[in-house]
Order: sequence, then C-alpha cells, then structure tokens
Amino acid sequence: MLHAASTKSGAPLPWFYPGYSWSFGTWRGFCSHLTLWIWLFTCTNIIRTNASPSNDVNLLDSRSVMGDLGWIAYPKNGWEEIGEVDENYAPIHTYQVCKVMDQNQNNWLVTSWISNEGASRIFIELKFTLRDCNSLPGGLGTCKETFNVYYFQSNEKDGRNIRENQYVKIDTIAADESFTELDLGDRVMKLNTEVRDVGPLTKKGFYLAFQDVGACIALVSVRVYYKKCTSVVRNLALFPDTITGADSSQLLEVSGKCVNYSVTDESPKMHCSAEGEWLVPIGKCMCQEGYEEKNNTCQRRT
Repeated sequence: MLHAASTKSGAPLPWFYPGYSWSFGTWRGFCSHLTLWIWLFTCTNIIRTNASPSNDVNLLDSRSVMGDLGWIAYPKNGWEEIGEVDENYAPIHTYQVCKVMDQNQNNWLVTSWISNEGASRIFIELKFTLRDCNSLPGGLGTCKETFNVYYFQSNEKDGRNIRENQYVKIDTIAADESFTELDLGDRVMKLNTEVRDVGPLTKKGFYLAFQDVGACIALVSVRVYYKKCTSVVRNLALFPDTITGADSSQLLEVSGKCVNYSVTDESPKMHCSAEGEWLVPIGKCMCQEGYEEKNNTCQRRT
C-alpha cells in the first residue's frame, strides 16, 4: 500500500481523504492538487519490479532516486512534485500538472544534467497518466491531451540559464489510454508507457524538459538509458561491452580477442546492432596444440 502523500508546497490534503468536502466549486482545487494515490495504489509494485533488459544501461531512473531529483519547474505554480512512499517507505517521485481551465498554458519541468557516459544515442521511457478532456466539467476548449518533450545538449551543468528556444523538440506525447472520473472511483489504472530515442549526441550530457500546454498529466516515472552489446565469448574470442552506435540502423564492427591458449591468423569480428545484439560473426580462434575447447575456453588435454 501507499502511505500519506503531501505536496512539496504544503498543499491541502487531497480530495479522497476523509472529511474533504467535495463540490463543483472545489474543482480548481482538485485540478491543482490532484494526487496519484489511487493510481499508484494499483501500480506501484508493478512499476518498481519491471526489470530492464540486460543490455540497457540506465543514466536516470526516477523510481530509484532516494533523494531530491533536483528538477525545476517554471512557472512555480505549474508542475508540482508529489512526495509519496511505497510499502517499504522508499520515496516515489511523481510530477503532476492540471491547469486545464486557463488559456495559453506553458509549464516547463526541467531535469538535472544527465551524463551520457559516452553514448551517442539514448532512449527515454516515460510512464504517465492523462485525464480525458471530455470527462472534465467546463474544460473543453482549453484542455489538452498531449505534452511535449525536449532536450538540450551541454558539456557543463549550466542548464538553469537555458532559454526555451534553445531546447530541441523530441516529440509530442499522447496517451494511448486516458482516464475519467469513473476510473478514479473504480481505482482503474490507465498507465501509459512511451519510449523515444535521441541521437546523435555530441556533448558530454544533456537536459530533458517536459512542456505542458494545458493537460491534466501525472508523470509517474522517467527512465533514460542507452543500449550496449554485452561482453560475450563467441568462437573462442572475447568481445567486450560495446556501446551501440548513433544511428538506428548502424552496425558497429568489433574485433574480438582470443581466449587464453587459443590463436588465430586473423582477428575474429562481430557486429553490434543498434538494439544491443551481436550479429554476423566472422572468423574464429583455435585452441593451441595440446589444448581442447570446453565451455568457451581452451583446457589442457588430459
């Protein structure tokens, strides 16, 4: 189960707590302080236990950060961080915004600087919920059902001075499933997952930014990662961990090193795909005289 939630700004208790007086007159308060308690009650354990593929290397996973994420929202009354803990009292970082009644919304949420660790192509996995505009009383015409994702490359942690027009747009994100008030009452989870990739990266790191233009969004988790081909022994040759290339169709040629007590006339090669898979092996190593191949090694004959 989840335990008591509170906003960083000390917002009032959310609408589902005992004693909360509900009326349509309190709708703005509901929009401003909508929490994820009901949704996360359903999905927190699922979110935390989803394992990443072995060839994914996380650069950021908001689910695993114990302290402050260090993200900045502007204007300050836009995106709001909701602090919650799971059944193990581990923090859950979520951000929400629900300014659906006002025109011309432009709310930004900017991450801290993220090192790319030498990767030239990265992936961004977003898990979020989004309110169905048709289910909002009075919100039609101003309510949106999308948000935008941007990035800015930088060698230094200078992102707090970046202007909006310096960010490069990655995509407009829409929900496959949006939720309604009936879903809230039934505690039905409508969690969306979207993945986008960015490349080629040419600097040491980058910032991500999320722009709200008038939607009711809860950003449940953000995971940023790159892919690698994991070290492997093939044909008695060791191929090291290799970061994938910048292009989605690129195959990187990698030379292997013969294992102990093996030799070759020409270095074996394999190709690392953009998805982190080893493909197209060429050549092989052979055990030296007096040794035989066992379990990808060369062992002395007995």
